[in-house]
Amino acid sequence: MSKIDELLVDVARLVESGRSNQMSLTVVTGGAVITGRLAPEAVWRQRVSEVLADSDHLADFSAVFAAASKADSPTHLHFHLARILQGTVGIPETGGMYRVSIADVSAWTMGDVSYSEH
Repeated sequence: MSKIDELLVDVARLVESGRSNQMSLTVVTGGAVITGRLAPEAVWRQRVSEVLADSDHLADFSAVFAAASKADSPTHLHFHLARILQGTVGIPETGGMYRVSIADVSAWTMGDVSYSEH
């Protein structure tokens, strides 16, 4: 976006306040459509850190994600249980963890976008 959408920043700020992790959002960024639930950055970082710590090959990266954020105002959306929509399929099937810069969001809507796995 040439100008950051302050409404989207307000949504991210409310999620960051920790009052709810149930906000579903769909965004278009860099030509990709990502749909899923938003999480506060600290919760998202902790979960990514846990997944990495359990990996034999990636455990060294766990500490990077365990570090606290330094941003005063949200600059990114943190998706969990999210999918990248590709045609009629959501990738990955089980849902993934995505970090999207608010400045790179070109369109968005509240809620998950449906897709078909058939």
